[in-house]
Amino acid sequence: MAKVTRDDVARLAGTSTAVVSYVINNGPRPVAPATKERVLAAIKELGYRPDRVAQAMASRRTDLIGLIVPDARQPFFAEMAHAVEQAAAERGKMVLVGNSDYLDEREVHYLRAFLGMRVSGLILISQGPSEHAAVEIDAWDARVVLLHRRPEAIDDVAVRLDDVGGAQMATRHLLEHGHEYVACLGGLESTPKSGDPVTDHVEGWSRAMREAGKSVEGRLFPAPYNRYDTYRHALGLLSGPDRPTAVFCSTDDQAIGVMRAARELNIDVPRELAVVGFDDVKEAALTDPPLTTVGSDREGMAKAAVDLVLDDSLRVVGSRRERVRQFPSGLVLRRSCGCDVD
Repeated sequence: MAKVTRDDVARLAGTSTAVVSYVINNGPRPVAPATKERVLAAIKELGYRPDRVAQAMASRRTDLIGLIVPDARQPFFAEMAHAVEQAAAERGKMVLVGNSDYLDEREVHYLRAFLGMRVSGLILISQGPSEHAAVEIDAWDARVVLLHRRPEAIDDVAVRLDDVGGAQMATRHLLEHGHEYVACLGGLESTPKSGDPVTDHVEGWSRAMREAGKSVEGRLFPAPYNRYDTYRHALGLLSGPDRPTAVFCSTDDQAIGVMRAARELNIDVPRELAVVGFDDVKEAALTDPPLTTVGSDREGMAKAAVDLVLDDSLRVVGSRRERVRQFPSGLVLRRSCGCDVD
């Protein structure tokens, strides 16, 4: 049986091969709804399957978007990756995901691999300073959007959250509950000093404490980002003689680890220990008690990143500040902070 071609589709639909191409590729030119319906009907009737390899060779681009995350096992990155995949699907694209595991060399490995595949664009949630990643991006002249983090080394379009404001809001809320001070679980010693959300969460906590006339000395504790290692750190923190009565955690995963340690030590949350996290992962609503946290429009951020990486017209050329699209953060009140809410 002869292979069905684009010419066959155009002939049956009574249109040109260019119009068939616009329908298949969802652009670059618009197609009238009635014409689009005829083309789609012809494709279905003939069983036409586009040759994606040939298309990629001709355009030097594929229908793929590369997404590099630090660790897709962590709920926040898993949910963000899903949101990017959904946004990409609406644009007729598929997503390749690579985990850097917070290692610079793995991040560069996936950068080279994805860009070598001629992806339509790359969305990067960078693991840190990324000097080597910046060199790779410049060498490939790649279409890159930074999501969630904005490393100083990479001067490209970014979509991020108001992390400082969100942490400030969460810390103020705990202080308004009457706590003498709020302890903070930050990142590790290796956490970048700028461009990293956890660093900004610590900055927001520090600002709220100082504006309330509270000292931050000895009240910031380094902790891993995941719940399992944070649980072990929290056992020591909560067993000491100067146990805090309120803790702001830089991630929800950390907060879940703290609450598990509190339960093991028979510390009542929130009566004896108020806990607030950051990220509003889906699991936060199912903890016991439900976790108060800082949330964001994750779907909106993912859509913005996909649109920016695909549409040249949306990419801002200007100062570093002008090239950042910042989304607001908001407090999601549940019972772990001491609020009496459903």
